[in-house]
Amino acid sequence: MTAMDSAGGVGDGAGLLTGRIGSGPSQIIRAEVLEPQYAYEVRHLLTYYVSIEKVFVLEYLRMGLMSPGQGAEIAALLDIASGAVTHADPAATMSDIAFALEQHVQRGLVEPVPAWHVDRSRNDFQACAQLMFLKGSTLEVAVDLLGLWRAVHSLAKRHLHDPMPGYTHFQAAQIISPGFTLAAFGEELLHSTLRLAATHDLIDAAPLGAGAMAGQELPWDRHRMARLLGFSRVQESALTSVASRRAAAEVTAELSLLGAAISRYMTDMLTWGSSDCDYIDLPDDLSGISSAMPQKKNFPVLERIRGRSAHLTAFHIDVLLGQRNTPYANLVEVSKEAGAHVADAVGTARSMLRLLTLVMSNLIFRTGRMRASCERDFFGGFTLANRLTLDHGVPWRQAQIIVGDYIRAALAHELKPQCVAPELLHAAAADHGFTLGDVEQALRESFDVDYALLVKKTSGSTNPGAVAELLRGQEAACLELDNKLVAARERTAAAIAGIDRELTGS
Repeated sequence: MTAMDSAGGVGDGAGLLTGRIGSGPSQIIRAEVLEPQYAYEVRHLLTYYVSIEKVFVLEYLRMGLMSPGQGAEIAALLDIASGAVTHADPAATMSDIAFALEQHVQRGLVEPVPAWHVDRSRNDFQACAQLMFLKGSTLEVAVDLLGLWRAVHSLAKRHLHDPMPGYTHFQAAQIISPGFTLAAFGEELLHSTLRLAATHDLIDAAPLGAGAMAGQELPWDRHRMARLLGFSRVQESALTSVASRRAAAEVTAELSLLGAAISRYMTDMLTWGSSDCDYIDLPDDLSGISSAMPQKKNFPVLERIRGRSAHLTAFHIDVLLGQRNTPYANLVEVSKEAGAHVADAVGTARSMLRLLTLVMSNLIFRTGRMRASCERDFFGGFTLANRLTLDHGVPWRQAQIIVGDYIRAALAHELKPQCVAPELLHAAAADHGFTLGDVEQALRESFDVDYALLVKKTSGSTNPGAVAELLRGQEAACLELDNKLVAARERTAAAIAGIDRELTGS
């Protein structure tokens, strides 16, 4: 991989060549392809490249291919590589960050180190840096998710007893509470966090030692290199190590699934924030205005969040389309083009989560407005049908029909749900051949909006006690996930910090 000029030494100008190529990249290739890629890698991957180079130095030292003094000299040059590589001459480096690092070290050496970069390839080098970025990014998104969960959880606990309409098929269906629906959303967030943590573990396999595709000729200790870089294991197959970029597809797939779940909840919130519902509010500094209608208060931040969730699916599809129908080998198409928007996917996901955390930390539920909506509709029909069956022996399907007739009669008499009209229920039952006993309490309780929350008895229901129990279980799950994420981050950070200790022998 060593870049040589026409005299056989390390080049430092536009004539820098390597192997059989007789000229450097054209200006258009540099401008359209190489320089943007170079800038991307400096921004997102340079620190990982430097750590990997240091691990290679440790392996050269272990194999006796350079002296401790030479290793220390190279390590010192790598410590100051960031500025030199960032501002390197694109012509001299062929706009390639691996070449730039190699040249930076070679130019800084007092005496040449012949073994520097022997038996090396860019393929596993680049794959490893990309994987380290993905590992770290996955943990960052997972940590952000737990931050959002905490905001959702806090809001849920404040609204366990406040009734609000719940919808099925876009129609008001049963009485729930903000705490109930927020607990469900929190469950989705924890599930996504768990999947991201699992994805991190699945991709936690180091590709170093694969070389170009078939392995390397020197006895590199792949397990040691993996451990030094914070990986839990090596990627066993050399070919898989450089040919597969499934990690990018797996991480973006999880972000896409997360985005889909968030978009659905944002759809509910946009409905709740509409002037027809008016169930929620946000502070003015999180709201928007109309340029033409001064009476309006808009919530464009919710639209932004839902809109950004769509990008996550697009980024995932981009990764998949960049990989499909390609040979199973290292390719620029797969390693660079297919991953061109992975950092964008991570950045978009984190931005979306920050915005949503801000919203959830400031969201106001208009409890009076929600209660009024619950009191307008005959939500207790299901409960009343149950009571007719359990208390009066009316077969269930017949009970459903009788309650439907009662509600139609009440509406015809312009009665509100809370207006108890036993005579209408008796008449409806008689029309179907049933005689009922005292139904006044059943009617009163069935259409009481607070009773609608309490009547549910199963775990995971809208009953405030059941929601509180669900939230307590989520607290335990969050703590377990948090400990797992902290441990993973600390393990990687400790491993990277340990590289310099290994180099200095301290």
